[in-house]
Amino acid sequence: MSRGDPDVTFEGVLRAASLFRGLSPDSLGLVARTCRRVRFPKGRLIFRQGEEAPGVYCVQSGLVRVYKLAPSGKQHVLHFADPGSTFAEVAALSGAPLPAYAEAAEDTVCALVPAGPFRGLLESNHQLCLELLDGYSQWVRRLVGLLEDLVLRDAAGRVASHLLAAASGSEREFRLKVRKRDLANHLNLTSETLSRTLRRLAESGLVEVGPGQALRVVDRAGLADVAAGMPVAEFER
Repeated sequence: MSRGDPDVTFEGVLRAASLFRGLSPDSLGLVARTCRRVRFPKGRLIFRQGEEAPGVYCVQSGLVRVYKLAPSGKQHVLHFADPGSTFAEVAALSGAPLPAYAEAAEDTVCALVPAGPFRGLLESNHQLCLELLDGYSQWVRRLVGLLEDLVLRDAAGRVASHLLAAASGSEREFRLKVRKRDLANHLNLTSETLSRTLRRLAESGLVEVGPGQALRVVDRAGLADVAAGMPVAEFER
């Protein structure tokens, strides 16, 4: 499996995560000194819903699928944690049971901030608490964005919004990091609806769908309009 870059320091892994990006160098160093590196092969279950949180996981490399499991056995993917992302944050800080499952979707390396030492730092360091609030506000904004996608956007809007986020920066060609069936589940769509929506976006000239997981954004402004609620029919030829 990929072991991650051994030259990447814990400070570097934490600084890449939005949760810790607002910390001063001194505060970042304090948190980094509590960290340990953990590795998970693809397919490994990292934790189960209801267990005690070992700490906050910061992804250095790889991909983690965080999901809920219904009594019927049906899964719903809550989010994917890629490099620069964190997971198990709330449970680690509150001491509450973990609310979901986490599984390595790829070979994954994380920096783990152990819950006990981290809570100890927060109890003794008022400045660290204040600095961490900025990261948590970004975490809440991301959560609100996910809820808006599910409640306020139709299927095309959800898919368009995800593709815009995946094609970050100036990159137009990319590969979906997750399986399409997992993406459909995350967006609260059926696999058939996701395939049909991608086909409509392609037929409308907004994207090009390549083999496998390959995609290319052709009309970024048009895709943003669809994400904002404009019907795909407006672009159909």
